[in-house]
Amino acid sequence: MVFSSLAFLFFFLPAFLILYYVFPGRAKNFVLLAFSLLFYAWGEPIYILLMLLSSFVDYVDGLLQEKFQSSVTKKRLSLSLALIINFSLLGYFKYADFSVSIWNSLTSLDVKLPGVSLPVGISFYTFQTVSYSIDVYKGRIKAEHNYLDYLTYVSMFPQLIAGPIVRFVSVQKELHKREINERNFVSGIKRFILGLLRKVLIANQIGALWDTIRVDNDISVVTAWLGLLCFTLQLYYDFSAYSDMAIGLGKMLGFHFPENFIYPLSAVSITDFWRRWHISLSTWFRDYVYIPLGGNRVGKLKHLRNIFVVWFLTGLWHGASWNFVLWGLYHGVLLTLEKYIWGKGLKKLPELLQHVYAVIIVVFGFGIFTFDDLGEMGHYFIKLVGIPHNPLYSSEFLWYSGNYMIVLVIAIILAFPVYPRLLEKLSGKKTLTVSIAKATFAVVIIALFILAVSSLVRDTYNPFLYFRF
Repeated sequence: MVFSSLAFLFFFLPAFLILYYVFPGRAKNFVLLAFSLLFYAWGEPIYILLMLLSSFVDYVDGLLQEKFQSSVTKKRLSLSLALIINFSLLGYFKYADFSVSIWNSLTSLDVKLPGVSLPVGISFYTFQTVSYSIDVYKGRIKAEHNYLDYLTYVSMFPQLIAGPIVRFVSVQKELHKREINERNFVSGIKRFILGLLRKVLIANQIGALWDTIRVDNDISVVTAWLGLLCFTLQLYYDFSAYSDMAIGLGKMLGFHFPENFIYPLSAVSITDFWRRWHISLSTWFRDYVYIPLGGNRVGKLKHLRNIFVVWFLTGLWHGASWNFVLWGLYHGVLLTLEKYIWGKGLKKLPELLQHVYAVIIVVFGFGIFTFDDLGEMGHYFIKLVGIPHNPLYSSEFLWYSGNYMIVLVIAIILAFPVYPRLLEKLSGKKTLTVSIAKATFAVVIIALFILAVSSLVRDTYNPFLYFRF
C-alpha cells in the first residue's frame, strides 16, 4: 500500500485516525502498532515475520547489553551477533541473486539464481534497528524494556517502507509520552497534502514523460538531456514527497521525524547536494561508518579510503546492481575532487555557475542510477553527446517539452525554496492582501487535491521508485 493510493487515503487512513484519537494515552501505541502491521502485511504478509525477527533481535540485544554493562567483551559479543544477524538477513534477501551472478561471471559457472524477492522497506528498517543496537552500545540511549513500544518504533507505518530513517533517540520520549494537539494535526495534514500533490501532479506526470523518452531510439542530444532531467525531477518529487507525507503523518500522530530533503536541486556543489538529499541516509553513514573509520581526522590516504568505503556502501545500499555501485563511487570521486582539487576555486565562481555545475553533475549521475542494464546505459549516454549520428536538436524536443511545459516549469520552480520564502514574508502580517492571498492559496490547494484524486481514479500510472530499494 502506498500513501498516494485511494485505498490508503479513503479507507485505511480515516479508519486509523478515528481509532487513534478515540483510544486514550498509551493505548494509542497499540492502535498504531496494529495498523502498522496491517499496512505492511497488505502487500507482503509473509515478510512481516522477517521484520518481527529483525526487531526482536535488536530488542533482545539492547537488554543483553544493559545486563552486561560491566563486561565490555560480552557487550561487544552481543552487538556483533545482532549486527551479523541483521546484515545477513539484508544481504540474503537483497543481494543473493547479485552475489550468485558475480560468482558465475568470475568462475564461468552457471549456478542457478536463488530468485529471492526483495521485502519492501528492508533497507530502511534494518538501518533503524542496527542504529538502535549501536546507540545502546555507545551509551547514547537506554535500552527499551517494552517490546511492543520498540516494535511500534520499527514498524511505524508512516516511515516504515521508505523512510526517513528514524533513529530511536529521535522518538524514544514520544513513544512513551507525546503531545497531540490541533496545531500539530493541522500542520501535519498540510504537509501530507502538499506531499501528495507533489507526488501525484508532478512526479507521476514527469515520470510518464521520462518513460516515453527512455524507450525512444531516435532522439536528439537535447531530448536525451531533457529525459535525464525528467528522471531527476521524478525521483526528487517522488521520494521527497513521500518523506513529506511521512513527516506530515508523524506530526498528526504526535511524532517529529527528521527532515529528509532540503531543496537539494538548489545545491551549489556535490558536497552541498549531499547535505540536502536523503539526509537521514547520509547522516547514518556519516555517524555509523565514516566517523568510526576515522572520518577526516586521519592521514590523506585513510581519508580517501573512508570516503570510498562510505560511497561504495551508499551505492550498494540502493540496490543489488553494478549501476548503483558506480553511482556511489561516482559521487565519491566528485566529493574527493571538491575536497582536494577544485573546491576552493568552485566557491570563487558566481553562484549561478556553481549551481549549473552541481545540476549537470547530479543529472548525469542519475543517468547512472536509473539504468541497471549497463548496455542500455551506454547506448543512452551515447545519445547525450550525439555519437555517432544523433542530431543536437530535432522537432521531438519541442513536442515533448511543449506538451509537458507547465508541469516542467512548476517542477523546476518548486525545486527552489520559493514556497518557504513566500510563507516567511506573509507570516505575522494581517493585512487584507495577506488574508486574500492565504484564502486564495487554500482554495487552490483544495482544487489541486480534487484534481490529484481525480488523477488517481483515472490513471493507473502511480509508481513509487524507492520501493525497490
